Amino acid sequence: MAENFDIVVVGGGPGGYVAAIRASQLGMKTALVERENLGGICLNWGCIPTKALLRASEINHLLHSLDQYGFAADNIRFDFAKVIKRSRGVAGQLSGGVKHLMKKNKVTVFDGHGKLAGPGKVSVSKDGKPVADIAAKHIILATGARARVIPGMEPDGKLIWTYREAMTPTAMPKSLIVVGSGAIGSEFASFYLNMGAQLTLVEVMDRILPVEDAEISAFVAKSFTKQGMKLLTGARVQGVRKGADNVTAIIEAGGKVQEITADRLISAVGIVGNVEDIGLEGTKVKVDRTHVVTDAFGNTGEPGVYAIGDLTGPPWLAHKASHEAIICVEAIAGKHPHAMDVLNIPGCTYCRPQVASVGLTEARAKELGHEVRVGRFPFIGNGKAIAMGEPEGLVKTVFDAKTGELLGAHMVGPEVTEMIQGYGIARTLESTEAELMHTVFPHPTVSETMHESVLDAYGRVIHI
Repeated sequence: MAENFDIVVVGGGPGGYVAAIRASQLGMKTALVERENLGGICLNWGCIPTKALLRASEINHLLHSLDQYGFAADNIRFDFAKVIKRSRGVAGQLSGGVKHLMKKNKVTVFDGHGKLAGPGKVSVSKDGKPVADIAAKHIILATGARARVIPGMEPDGKLIWTYREAMTPTAMPKSLIVVGSGAIGSEFASFYLNMGAQLTLVEVMDRILPVEDAEISAFVAKSFTKQGMKLLTGARVQGVRKGADNVTAIIEAGGKVQEITADRLISAVGIVGNVEDIGLEGTKVKVDRTHVVTDAFGNTGEPGVYAIGDLTGPPWLAHKASHEAIICVEAIAGKHPHAMDVLNIPGCTYCRPQVASVGLTEARAKELGHEVRVGRFPFIGNGKAIAMGEPEGLVKTVFDAKTGELLGAHMVGPEVTEMIQGYGIARTLESTEAELMHTVFPHPTVSETMHESVLDAYGRVIHI
């Protein structure tokens, strides 16, 4: 006989486990089904462990830049196995934390693969064997996504890597090719470059970080090139040829074909939703290009079935999944939450230099018919950035010229991923340039660049 719950969540990533906690907080009997690790890809194989790796690469960069701070050190080296071990330890610690949260919030966790088994029913199996049958009026699908595989460039776990192999290599490669310059590709490219590898970054679009504002993309491209990275944009991988312990990519760019050989190749060309084998057949759930179609509150076409997170549309970000989870559960509970505005979701890329943005790019704002006022402020004009030895950066703000609405904000430089939330709050509160100008920013902080960028948009910049 099926065990009865108010809500069953299939998938324990940052969307799923947050949905389970919020449902429990609202007094609903809740079950969570997870087939692998609590915390999902983000916590175990994405957001968190990659930041541990990037922290190590930042330290390696600083150790090789000691002279500018008046220090000297000999025989600087690292133990790559320990770098990887620390990253995995961080992921393990946080996954255990999610397990504790499930217990604290009285969420029943089922270890196995969840699948719709008819109206209001979920079957759970493990290694092909039945584990449990669950019944619930509300079923939230949060099964996430996986790396997209390009024909002819299929990952083999040895020479061609996805993000998983890139995070757990047995040895430090001397050279790499990274295909795809979105957040994942740029972060891995930055990590391995700063750990000492020769790096080639390949992007099919005409610029790296193509979803970012064009000025920010150009800034990062210049920085990457200065650091020694080779960039190929407007480039297509026509094929790969594997050697005994290396891989050669045949790349067409600018009408010319070249062959580049490296120890390893990382494929970072997007994601596809995990829509297979979750029981969607025979339901009214609509799938568009591997992602489940929902309304603003997570409803699918099938009554009582909802979807959140990377299983649904862009942006594919952990914090978007978590907020979707809150909205979905509160709507189920009749709390009338506000629908999510995706333009208020910050995006962050933790390469060196860091990139962060929220809202519209300048180009997109103009495409939508806005007359814009644009402000810019370089980090070289900021005292704290200079004192830190990190004067490379830029803040760009885009306003509607008629209303003063903050349409978008775009940042590149040290710790901008920590600062972007300020502009995120401003957009949520529907602030105009007037409120931002009258906000007092502490001195000396890098965040003062945000204030100066706003002032610059209105001809009032002080320090440049």
